[in-house]
Amino acid sequence: MGELVLRNVSKTYGEGPQVIQGIDLHIPDGQFTVFVGPSGCGKSTMLRMIAGLETVSGGDIVIDGVRVNDLQPADRGISMVFQSYALYPHMTVADNMGFALKLAGKSKREVREVVGRAAEILQITHLLERKPKALSGGQRQRVAIGRAIVRKPRVFLFDEPLSNLDAALRVQMRIELAKLHRELGTTMIYVTHDQVEAMTLGQQIVVFNKGRIEQSGAPLDLYDRPANRFVGGFIGSPQMNMLGATVVAQGATQTVLALGGADHRIALAGRPPSALSGELTLGVRAEHLSIGPADEGLAARVELVEHLGDVSILHARLDGMAHAIALKLDKKDAQHAVGARVGVKVASSSVTVFDANGETVAFERPEVGQSAHAVA
Repeated sequence: MGELVLRNVSKTYGEGPQVIQGIDLHIPDGQFTVFVGPSGCGKSTMLRMIAGLETVSGGDIVIDGVRVNDLQPADRGISMVFQSYALYPHMTVADNMGFALKLAGKSKREVREVVGRAAEILQITHLLERKPKALSGGQRQRVAIGRAIVRKPRVFLFDEPLSNLDAALRVQMRIELAKLHRELGTTMIYVTHDQVEAMTLGQQIVVFNKGRIEQSGAPLDLYDRPANRFVGGFIGSPQMNMLGATVVAQGATQTVLALGGADHRIALAGRPPSALSGELTLGVRAEHLSIGPADEGLAARVELVEHLGDVSILHARLDGMAHAIALKLDKKDAQHAVGARVGVKVASSSVTVFDANGETVAFERPEVGQSAHAVA
């Protein structure tokens, strides 16, 4: 078992401000949960409090029904994998992996069997007699993970374990970690600032910002239905396009917004639960924008085209707007020269409207007429 519950957990250093502000979270047994957010948001501090490496200023950390605030790290049933491998250079791989078991008084036979099983899972059996200096970065990280596995913890904690690896190896190790989770079925909590890692690994993603949880849920729920502007902008690559908007008209079946000035109008199907006012933000993903002739849709000028192989990212600036927007297009649809005039069309089913406080506005959508479109 490895159920984790955080109840109003807070952290303050001395007389300074709270760096963790009343966190409430439930992580079911066996779930792969990812803490994600920008540097300094509190995600690693929260992980270290769960591990017992940082004291808790307030609230409770509960593992399988037991409050562990006052327990030593070794007594919490947790294993942690750090960004640095922290392997003993004078020991072989087998000795590094089995060291904790040896200290716990396990017999040589038991240590050998447990280490052998972990090595099979991680596909490093052939490396057991090597020393760390003879291993690649990815192999060393596998050894560090193996050292955690042999303790048979209730909860695995990973603190940005792939940051020291190159891009190709990070992709490979993400696959290996996902397979490891399926093999072991153990609760895993993984900290990263890389939202791509979060989306590909997590069953549950927890988005941190300034010591608070902005939103938690399944990856696609956060991607498709962000709770606020911060989550919408942080989750997804390219970043969600954010366009300033004001309300022009509200009716029973549609809401018309002006984007950045009088020359841009967009009609959204549906109506909000209450009247909108003030400065709004229209959020739309790059893949939910399409391109056409300059006289169709929102008038724009191409500023840059990134050809990525199967798709291309086209950056275009809407007339009168301060910054460019990104469109994810099939490569055949992105054959536009820099400076070309184009028309940008917006699909409505994916449009998100954020109010003046940055919170998502829930629209009541009609069953028909689901397209948002530019209007004159």
